[in-house]
Amino acid sequence: MHKRTACLFALALTGCQLAPEYQRPESPVPASYPEGEALTDERQFVAAELPWQAFFADPQLRVLIAQALANNRDLQAAVHRIEEARGLYRVQHADRFPSLGIGADATRGRFNPGGAQAVPGSGASVTNTYSVNATVSAFELDFWGAVRNLSTAARAEYFARIEAQRAFRLSLIRDVASTYLGLREAVERIALAEATVSSRRDELRIAKVRLDAGVTSALDFNQAEALLTQAEIQLAAIMLTREESQNLLAVLTGGVVAESLPEPMSLAEQSNPPDLEAGLSSSLLVNRPDILAAEQRLIAARANVGGARAAFFPQVTLTGRFGYASSEFSSLISSSNETWSIGPSITLPIFDFGRNRGNLTVAEARDNIAIAEYERTIQTAFNEVADALAGRRYLAEQVDARRRNIETLQRVVNLARKRYQEGVVNFIEVLDAERSLFEAEQALIQIRRAEAQNLVNLYVALGGGTLGE
Repeated sequence: MHKRTACLFALALTGCQLAPEYQRPESPVPASYPEGEALTDERQFVAAELPWQAFFADPQLRVLIAQALANNRDLQAAVHRIEEARGLYRVQHADRFPSLGIGADATRGRFNPGGAQAVPGSGASVTNTYSVNATVSAFELDFWGAVRNLSTAARAEYFARIEAQRAFRLSLIRDVASTYLGLREAVERIALAEATVSSRRDELRIAKVRLDAGVTSALDFNQAEALLTQAEIQLAAIMLTREESQNLLAVLTGGVVAESLPEPMSLAEQSNPPDLEAGLSSSLLVNRPDILAAEQRLIAARANVGGARAAFFPQVTLTGRFGYASSEFSSLISSSNETWSIGPSITLPIFDFGRNRGNLTVAEARDNIAIAEYERTIQTAFNEVADALAGRRYLAEQVDARRRNIETLQRVVNLARKRYQEGVVNFIEVLDAERSLFEAEQALIQIRRAEAQNLVNLYVALGGGTLGE
């Protein structure tokens, strides 16, 4: 009897497989990134194996990222979602095994010999009944794999939550770095704007002296005043940007940004992180957590198809009990008082008015949706890497061109001032040259920020730190 029961349980636990066999879909992107977008020199580091502490050299930025990873509320919620998924998986996985319960009871009653309830004066006797039982309640024999597929789906959802948390972690690192670089840009632009405002105030003062002396016209004075006003307006706008960046950093890091932070690095220094190897696009499938999460959701959707198919077949459940019953407590546990029972039941769906067919249609549609979302995630990742590789090359060229342009404009300003002092040109030419130089210097700071931001994007797009955490 025990051997037959064990074999029946084994058959129930193995069952048959109605879910479609999982095969990873073909990658919808080329094997390599577009030619001409990557640098020709050898890359020395694989982004996925490079921890973020090694990629970011700025000590102040490292402190802020560490604070965000420890205190960011959205990241904490993502961690708790993993715990939620783990609990749901345990619940679903437990259905694959019988639930064993133990119970005991004792009753005392007065009954007549005929079995009816005792009547006063009928000669009924008082009896005691003791029992102890181990029971299996409504355990489903998983012949068609319904319970197993649902357990597989729950496990895949759990793994998807883990990968989603890792993807959010990478996104948080990128957001902190992006906000911090925006703050560094604002600080450098403010320093440049303040120096420009100070210089133009001196020029306005000189223009006023020359106007009062009759050496220059009111036009030159008004033009100098207008140029000062423009610089003051831009300075105020950049200060607003700085405050907004500081406020956003406080949210990302989960609290007020501390004032006692390490000295920051300049934007020019931010553009020299470790060189990263792009590799083949297939490496994204195992390095990008968002792709891994999408694949786990696809596995879950495929398992749910098996669960929906199993609903068309009979459902077999088993209830069993084994124990002892006796009227004497002292002799309760003995072979003569042994009791047992086993009772399988079968439910065969006949008319459900299309409910099972509808559930299968929903499961198959969700499977197709998961395939499309998985492929779309791969395409997005490929596009992000390709854009970042292009930016790594061409933004560096823009920085070099901007730097050479500033050197040229500085010579133009010096020449215009000299010619104005000699009376060869009007003051308007000096103001135009200075305005062009100021705009070029501001643009250089902005493009340096864009270059540093692009390198952060490349690190994250390649799955930075996912293997070296």
